[in-house]
Amino acid sequence: MRTLSVLVGGILVGMGIQIAMSQSQNSGIVGVNHVGIAFDDLDAAVEYYTETLGYPEAFRIENDAGEVALVYVQVSQGTFVELQPTNENRGPGINHFGVVVDDMDAVIGMWRDRGAEVQDARSSSTNAILSNIFDPNGNRMELLELPPESEHAQAMARWGQ
Repeated sequence: MRTLSVLVGGILVGMGIQIAMSQSQNSGIVGVNHVGIAFDDLDAAVEYYTETLGYPEAFRIENDAGEVALVYVQVSQGTFVELQPTNENRGPGINHFGVVVDDMDAVIGMWRDRGAEVQDARSSSTNAILSNIFDPNGNRMELLELPPESEHAQAMARWGQ
């Protein structure tokens, strides 16, 4: 029941963010892409989201040690839930949300001009271009630019096939 509450809460947060961003002109934000949730038992979480909720697994990424670092399940063509294992730096629960941007450098510049502390862009293991920005409560918004070779863009292209 807690997992369902977390999912619904994440979706509602995402919808609110989506509405706010759609009202912002020239923001460079395309839309909310995912909510990241960490679990003590990642295998049980993947089973729940794929078997019980029926979301297909879109992709998974392993770390250098061959351990699962994250699993994306696909809610709709452009909406995912990112399932991650807990670790010493990440406790259970929602730990971030991700938004897609058209032009990472332009969005970073826009928010830096407004006084926000935005991390420099970097390439990720999913082939996406990432950055992070934190709100006053420490909530992390992950910025994603999704080139065609990114796992996200490939999963979105496969949707409905």
